[in-house]
Amino acid sequence: MAILTLDHDLGEDVEGKELPNGYDLVKYFCEHGLRAEKIYIHTDNPVGRQNTYDTLLAAQRRGFIAEDIEIYHYPITVNRYSGE
Repeated sequence: MAILTLDHDLGEDVEGKELPNGYDLVKYFCEHGLRAEKIYIHTDNPVGRQNTYDTLLAAQRRGFIAEDIEIYHYPITVNRYSGE
C-alpha cells in the first residue's frame, strides 16, 4: 500500500531561504499524475493544510490524479506534541 503523508513547512536553508515545501510537492504530484492509495496531511500550518487539501481535491475533480485516492486533511496518527 502506498501512503503519502505530507507536512507543509519543511524549513530553511543555511542562508534563511525557505526550502520547497509540502505544497510544492503536491503541485508536482498533481502535475505528473502520480499515484498513492492514501494521502494524509499532517501539517500544523492551517493555511498550508487547507491549500494542500483543496489542491488535491481539485486535481481529482479535474482528472489530474486518480479519483480513488483517499485524501485526509488530518494525520495518520495523533499529534502528541500539538495537543490535537
